[in-house]
Amino acid sequence: MTETPLIGDFRAEADAPLDGARIGVVTFPGTLDDRDAARAVRLGGGTPVSLWHADASLHGVDAVVLPGGFSYGDYLRAGAISRFAPVMETLIKEAGAAASSGPLPVLGICNGFQVLTEAHLLPGSMIKNDHLKFVCKDQALRVENNSTAWTSQFTDDEIISVPLKNQDGQYVADEETLKALEAEGRVVFRYLGGNPNGSRNDIAGVTNEAGNVVGLMPHPEHAVEAGYGPDDSTGMRSGTDGLTLFTSVISSLAGGSK
Repeated sequence: MTETPLIGDFRAEADAPLDGARIGVVTFPGTLDDRDAARAVRLGGGTPVSLWHADASLHGVDAVVLPGGFSYGDYLRAGAISRFAPVMETLIKEAGAAASSGPLPVLGICNGFQVLTEAHLLPGSMIKNDHLKFVCKDQALRVENNSTAWTSQFTDDEIISVPLKNQDGQYVADEETLKALEAEGRVVFRYLGGNPNGSRNDIAGVTNEAGNVVGLMPHPEHAVEAGYGPDDSTGMRSGTDGLTLFTSVISSLAGGSK
């Protein structure tokens, strides 16, 4: 794969066993943030691998990112058409509980989160924001679960800031499902400082029972490089909180600890 040009030259330090983990990034028609996700993988110490929606093979990758965008223009329902792509049929088999070996780590960001709910790899669904407007801003989140493949390097209840941009970002589920998510600790991220889209229980991200599949509505791939992320205490646009999702999965693949 031809390397995606980087805006800057920052790269997370990674031990030799972690460096080079192959992380697939899926592109659907209408995907917008695949190159951003590939850059985040590289900055986190991994090797991004482009995966095309019409190709059923995952090409032996170690994990997969479903990036944000508006797959198929959200013409039917956000993520509903992409769920039936050939690459998703393979991903569902390799990431699900019935996987023959260890289940594949999968991260769904924004539209990718919507695709994961449509594929029933994650519970619940997404509907239009309660204010019926597109929202774009830096968003504070609390890390509620740092035991998943994608959050293992966060601290307990860590507060992070990453960009948020969506129009169908309201997470909904029936009361029984919400109670189960809360009781089982499967809420991974929760909105702080106000609910931007009306999501139930201020939920910004969830995981499956095994902890290998995580979906979140905000965009960690846009907070991975100093000078281009959210503002933080160290300076304007200096936030890199999103990078930890990518270093976490690479560490998890190598059997690393927090």
